[in-house]
Amino acid sequence: MSVADTKLYDILGVAPDVSQDEIKKAYRKLAIKYHPDKNPNAEDKFKEISVAYEILNDPEKRNLYDKYGEEGLKDGPGGFDGEDLFSLFGFPFGRGRGAGGPRMPQKRKGRDVAMAYQVTLEELYKGKQTKFKLDKTILCPECAGKGSKNPGNVTKCKGCEGKGFTVTMRHLGFGMVQQLQEGCKQCGGEGQVIKPKDRCQQCNGNKIVEESKILDVYVDKGMQHNQKITFSGEGDQAPDVIPGDIVLVIQQKAHSVFKREGDDLYFEKTIKLSEALCGFQFPITHLDGRIILLKSKVGEIIKPGDIKCIEREGMPHYKSPYEKGNLLIKFLVEFPLSGSISPDVAQVLRTKLPAPEDVGPLPPDTEEYEVTDPSGTDGRRRGREAYEEHDSDEEGGHRPRGVACAQQ
Repeated sequence: MSVADTKLYDILGVAPDVSQDEIKKAYRKLAIKYHPDKNPNAEDKFKEISVAYEILNDPEKRNLYDKYGEEGLKDGPGGFDGEDLFSLFGFPFGRGRGAGGPRMPQKRKGRDVAMAYQVTLEELYKGKQTKFKLDKTILCPECAGKGSKNPGNVTKCKGCEGKGFTVTMRHLGFGMVQQLQEGCKQCGGEGQVIKPKDRCQQCNGNKIVEESKILDVYVDKGMQHNQKITFSGEGDQAPDVIPGDIVLVIQQKAHSVFKREGDDLYFEKTIKLSEALCGFQFPITHLDGRIILLKSKVGEIIKPGDIKCIEREGMPHYKSPYEKGNLLIKFLVEFPLSGSISPDVAQVLRTKLPAPEDVGPLPPDTEEYEVTDPSGTDGRRRGREAYEEHDSDEEGGHRPRGVACAQQ
């Protein structure tokens, strides 16, 4: 079993694929060994074991931890709101704590925002520079994101003592206590309170305002469908938050002629039978507007479904635009309509084309048919009486069954 992080499993001394019962057994064994009543010098170790057990004993939290590691427990159900997993419990090995020093507050990073950005195949071939309008929130310039022009008007919330969250204790048994954290309801998790009369007039104490910003977007030659263009730190701003990224995800529009696979271009071309046998030439308009004349080799026969190649006329390579893929053409052959070739012309064609197979001498009672389409009405059949006479001799008088062709 592969997990993103084994740290918690290592703390309990178990493998990542153990059952819930084995986790409980391992925890109880360690809890007895390192309980402060029995081992006063192992208080930190006991807390460490307790946190590991709380995560791994909860199937939902364990699943998140297995998939994403410690990061998966942030901002999720029962998560830790971006704080270090262990430092919330005051452990000395948590992040943000210097050697022997107090735990330093950390800024969490805001969420990245992905947006679909549609481009044409021509734009991916030639490259494109354009503008993109982005609506986002920024720290209020009037109060610098404080909520009030006078910092003295911003007071600490009494309900949470400025922490933004409250902590309650839950007894687990065995003399153990679990800390439960939730956002402060009095201040909405901000840890600060501003009286209505003291609020910034521009942001009304919200600390952020809306802004529109124009981003320069560069679509490089050869970029692929679903490739990303990242604008670092251009996400929404908020107090004590590092702005996330804006990510534009390239979405290639369907083209009326060309299809793309990697750096190769494909298209289908229907040619007449005379062109397939005697040679063809036809122009195409490439993605950059150039007119290209495509021709067959002298004496080359094109069969239905044949694929031909023009080297280095496909899509440019990303970051190496002077190198290109190939242009591939799949040929479809259009045959003449039935009855459009006269007997005289057919006879001439027969002399020019490879001779048909010689059927040799046939017995005098050979039956002769002209084939027709299964749903046709103008096919002819000869020797019908002989067939019916032969059929009447069959036992039971049943005729063979199959695709019915029109007879006359």
